[in-house]
Amino acid sequence: MRKTDLLITRRSALKAVGGAAATGLLVRAFPTPAIAQAAPLRIGFMLPYTGTYASLAKNIDGAFRQYVEEKGGKLGGRSLEYVMVDDQAEPSKATDNMNKLVDRDKVDVVVGTVHSGVQMAMVKIARESGKLMIIPNAGADDATRSACAPNIFRTSFSNWQPCFPVGKVMAEKGHKTAMTITWKYAAGEEDVRAFKEGFGAVGGSVIGELYVPFPEVEFQSFLTQIAEKKPDAVFAFFAGGGAVKFVKDYAAAGLKKSVPLYGPGFLTDGTLQAQGEAAEGLLTTLHYADDLDNPTDKKFREGFKKKFNADADVYAVQGYDSAALLGVGLEAVKGDMKAADAMYKAMGAAKIDSPRGPLSFSASHNPIQNIYLREVKNGKNTFVKIAHANLADPGTGCKMS
Repeated sequence: MRKTDLLITRRSALKAVGGAAATGLLVRAFPTPAIAQAAPLRIGFMLPYTGTYASLAKNIDGAFRQYVEEKGGKLGGRSLEYVMVDDQAEPSKATDNMNKLVDRDKVDVVVGTVHSGVQMAMVKIARESGKLMIIPNAGADDATRSACAPNIFRTSFSNWQPCFPVGKVMAEKGHKTAMTITWKYAAGEEDVRAFKEGFGAVGGSVIGELYVPFPEVEFQSFLTQIAEKKPDAVFAFFAGGGAVKFVKDYAAAGLKKSVPLYGPGFLTDGTLQAQGEAAEGLLTTLHYADDLDNPTDKKFREGFKKKFNADADVYAVQGYDSAALLGVGLEAVKGDMKAADAMYKAMGAAKIDSPRGPLSFSASHNPIQNIYLREVKNGKNTFVKIAHANLADPGTGCKMS
């Protein structure tokens, strides 16, 4: 075709389109891109991919993606792409890492993190920027209390929730005195405070509090103090590699038989294989157990096992439910995150059929959930009973702006 013929053809086509527009007819002379195809949502994972909490981050990340894959790779009609930042459980790096996700990487949603000290730095930036943030683990109480915000949601727990019921459990076992031991950082201090509140409410007395510098795992001198004071029981909070070392050292010191050990479920979740016989018989409280008798959990665990060749734990559940909660919001606005108010309203009103059981949210966007008493049997955190049904954090000081 000659160049002049091509020009005449294009002019004729454009003239035809113009005439059709004038008469109200729809004529498409040339193919046009589909404008309805929205760009993928960018999900920023800020998690401790290395260090003592690496296994927790791996399961949170993996189970989030598992949920998305089960939904056909989309939430609210939007495909997702992921940006990963290793926060190293290092509070001093938290602000820079969060700013990278928000300002440099332009993520639409931040999912993170594990360490409470890191979390509160993230909360500050989320409040200032208005960026949607879903907390898949860190239990820092203030994240959904005094620092609450419409764009901040938690799918895990407040530090108060799994620890408050331990006091009642101990009292039911006849224990009247206790000592506590944990890392010296925000999560540990809040856990101990919640336990003391619960234990004191049923007449228990805490006769000693021991704090280990984070993330040290040398416990011998602390175990010696426990042996000397001889409390009826010990409340302990450690997680990840620290929990493995503590439980094994506690048993090796001969304390397991003479001073029963209790704690929130993080003491044994994701750590049982490494703890081995030392963990057998331990009683913990948490919003999940390895053998909950519900169809959602069975399907979830089967899917996780197939995908990762590993058993799911509470961290995986929290990652899975983070994706589920995001899905609720996106479905409500058909994937349009600019409709933030409607999206957050839907997320706040969500009632999720979670692997952990019924999951809903308080006015401060913290989970309302069952807290279970579990016992380690044959390498599993087995269900004993519901220690506290539908437990909601008090939400003290929360004022949604």
